[in-house]
Amino acid sequence: MSPSPIPARLEALRAAMARAGVAAVIVPTADPHLSEYLPPHWQAREWFSGFTGSAGTLVVTAKGGGLWTDSRYFSQAETELAGSGLPLMKLNVAHTPEHVAWLASELRDGDIVSVAGDSMSVAGAEGLAQRLGARGATLRTDMDLPAAAWAERPVRPATPVFAHDGAYTPVSRADKLQHVRTAMRRAGATHHFVSSLDDIAWLTNLRGADVDYNPVFLAHLLVEDTRATLFIDGGKLPPAVKASLAADGVSTADYATASAALAGLPEDATLLFDPGKVVVAVLEGLPAGVKQIRGPAPSTAAKARKTPEELDHIRDAMRRDGAALARAFRRIEAGVSAGEPLTELDVDTIVREARAAQEAFVGESFSTIAGYQANGALPHYRATEAGFSPLAAKGLLLIDSGGQYLGGTTDITRVLALGPVTDEQKRDSTLVLKGMIALSRARFPKGASGPQLDALARAPLWAAGMDFGHGTGHGVGYFLNVHEGPHGIRPPVAGGALVPLETGMITSIEPGLYKPGRYGIRHENLAVVTQADQTEFGEFYAFETLTLCPFDRRGLEPRLLEPSERAWLDDYHATVRAALSLLLDGDDRAWLEWHCAPL
Repeated sequence: MSPSPIPARLEALRAAMARAGVAAVIVPTADPHLSEYLPPHWQAREWFSGFTGSAGTLVVTAKGGGLWTDSRYFSQAETELAGSGLPLMKLNVAHTPEHVAWLASELRDGDIVSVAGDSMSVAGAEGLAQRLGARGATLRTDMDLPAAAWAERPVRPATPVFAHDGAYTPVSRADKLQHVRTAMRRAGATHHFVSSLDDIAWLTNLRGADVDYNPVFLAHLLVEDTRATLFIDGGKLPPAVKASLAADGVSTADYATASAALAGLPEDATLLFDPGKVVVAVLEGLPAGVKQIRGPAPSTAAKARKTPEELDHIRDAMRRDGAALARAFRRIEAGVSAGEPLTELDVDTIVREARAAQEAFVGESFSTIAGYQANGALPHYRATEAGFSPLAAKGLLLIDSGGQYLGGTTDITRVLALGPVTDEQKRDSTLVLKGMIALSRARFPKGASGPQLDALARAPLWAAGMDFGHGTGHGVGYFLNVHEGPHGIRPPVAGGALVPLETGMITSIEPGLYKPGRYGIRHENLAVVTQADQTEFGEFYAFETLTLCPFDRRGLEPRLLEPSERAWLDDYHATVRAALSLLLDGDDRAWLEWHCAPL
């Protein structure tokens, strides 16, 4: 086994720190748009630590440091950090301080801490500066020391931008921009700056491929009362797209000039921006006289509320996605039963090929999680050529996958019983399903938020003395990011925002249960918030399940289901059978009919 390259990379970073007089460097998982998935150009945390998970923070001091991440990645991080000299610091574990507290204990008065200004939000930098200042240390965001020590850093992506097909965009670019301008006037803003890529893609009705799995492109957007400027690398825009933008009053400028444009705002301007979604580097030159209005971008809430026309496209995408998964799951089950030497890697390939055969399929919405038995207990597990498990005709296979279609984004988890399963596995799978059913059937008043509903999905597990460590649901975009706010379903957090659920919002519903070294279970559907009732107590909302794919009844214990829960499951399977049967034939249709039979 070859030695880890990480110690040499850290040595180069520490040399850059010494030259700059910096005591510590923080390397977040972030880019100038605070994206979930980062282009290679901004994967500094991975380069200097070797940890490839999607969430984590690296701290490097002159003689030490560490990598902080959460429980989803503990096993993965322990493996990938081996030989790096960096300890794993487990977040939310007793006696392990979070990275700022740990750093404060290591610093001396007068020390300088550096973080690249293009990888930290305005709000994050202000909060960090305050905490470090209490320790007598200073935060600097005007240096990018990881970049200075990063040999052969990848260039920024340069994939072409394309128009989201007009057949799938019921709201025009002009109307979306007008919505933003109306909100600006209400707030008293003359200018509005947007860096979040999903907001920009939605506002412009454009899509790209600069970020893995998310059909977005690198850009900033400055909206004014009668015009707007899209800051983007010029070679990414085909002439027709550029002309279309110009027709709607959107000019273009070089991607790197966004900060200069803000620095050139008139002193009497009033700028609206989201301090949690704009990096500090972009605003460093903002004139002192410019008034700031800090709040969510108007587009964020607007794009979360899908229109009836968009929901029709999403339902169609769900039908095609469900048909693709029926074919893929049948093929997997048949192969395992026949003794074919299938592995978790083959599951990834089979599912991808089935989706790719569907009309209007563009790509995956995230990297497929195919975890057999013990690997299913790792919520963000991913099989690789360096590490994967073969499948056998026994036990549970967890498959969490999703697709990007021109008419919608999908995300679904199913657990297949590849052969005999234990009574314990059946019980646990059924308890998780009971939680999903409870939340899927919920009725709640207008104004209720996800954290207020989260316990419904956990109650059956809590009653058995069990729980899971991740959120229960996340927002989903419209041919955009598979994880997209502002709403979500998760346990309440002190000081956390309670975003009301509104009609048209799509959320996942995905309770789970993980027993390390043994197996993991997660059931996941996507659902949209709909109008339910109007009573003397006000408006009430409900969820309409959008995902169309059967649950594997062989992994369940029906005796644990209440009659109303059995009825929900039978009704759901009847809906799935009716929606997918005409899209399937032969063995695939027979597979669907068998799996959708009543309990």
